Amino acid sequence: MKILVTGSEGFIGSHLTEALVNLGYDVRAFVLYNSFNSWGWLDHCNKNIKDKFEIFTGDIRDSNGVYKAVKDCDIVIHLASLIAIPYSYHSPSTYIDTNIKGTLNILQASHDLKVKKIIHTSTSEVYGTAKFVPITEEHYLQGQSPYAASKIGADQIAMSFYKSFDTPVTILRPFNTYGPRQSARAIIPTIITQISSGKTKIELGSLSPTRDFNYVSDVVNAFISSIKNDKNIGETINIGSNFEISIGETAKLIAKIMNVNIEIITDNQRKRPKNSEVERLVASNVKAKKILNWEPKYIGQKGFSEGIKKTVDWFTDPLNLKHYKSDIYNL
Repeated sequence: MKILVTGSEGFIGSHLTEALVNLGYDVRAFVLYNSFNSWGWLDHCNKNIKDKFEIFTGDIRDSNGVYKAVKDCDIVIHLASLIAIPYSYHSPSTYIDTNIKGTLNILQASHDLKVKKIIHTSTSEVYGTAKFVPITEEHYLQGQSPYAASKIGADQIAMSFYKSFDTPVTILRPFNTYGPRQSARAIIPTIITQISSGKTKIELGSLSPTRDFNYVSDVVNAFISSIKNDKNIGETINIGSNFEISIGETAKLIAKIMNVNIEIITDNQRKRPKNSEVERLVASNVKAKKILNWEPKYIGQKGFSEGIKKTVDWFTDPLNLKHYKSDIYNL
């Protein structure tokens, strides 16, 4: 079975690519073309899989390149997108081009080439601030940022292909994922890298919002569970831990694990506009358990602490930390 993974060079994509290769799948890794010939995190993947997957360089905004990438593949796992929320305030049109039009290119090629399944990646940001918890898949959608709006558009395009053309689409909707290789624009790496660089005054945005954090291996396992599952066609499925914790409490937990006393400084440039901030996210994972037979291993306070420890261990390795600029605010 040949699987195309878009966004394979990124945080979740690189972990997923490694896992699929280790399971014996024939993987084509779609990476964003660049003149440096960089394959992102795939340049640093485990040595035992280095030459065991195919690289395809291109851009999901290019329909011709996408068609060539999809050709001969049985399954497409679509992770490629622009995801930084602050940058979406700065350059919203790029989010429309990448997240909506890019998804349309993937769907059109997959439909034309009769791909057996497309697993499209959504985000919990599409829900906005929770109107009820835990958030089920029936919660209505709120585009509280240009990023969230673009992902809502991508999700709707994906589901429209299922309803209009019987294209075999599944939408997985991960809540906040964390772990090794995550971008420093995300909250957990932001805290860890600042502490690792010797800072005790940690600059953060809003501390009160709550999140449902998920260790990356749990999210990867959800994608793997989706591959051979026929019950998930036409379904949108939350991937979450059903554990809620605030940004402020997360910072305190990381500091405790790293055995450092910190002072949190509010940096206004890190705050979202008032009406754009998503104040509360906590997932219902009942549907994932029922349809995918999936449930997270890193659950509750204990599981979150274990995942944070693993993440800290990775980031504090000098060979890994050197990839990050902790002294610069990363949009």
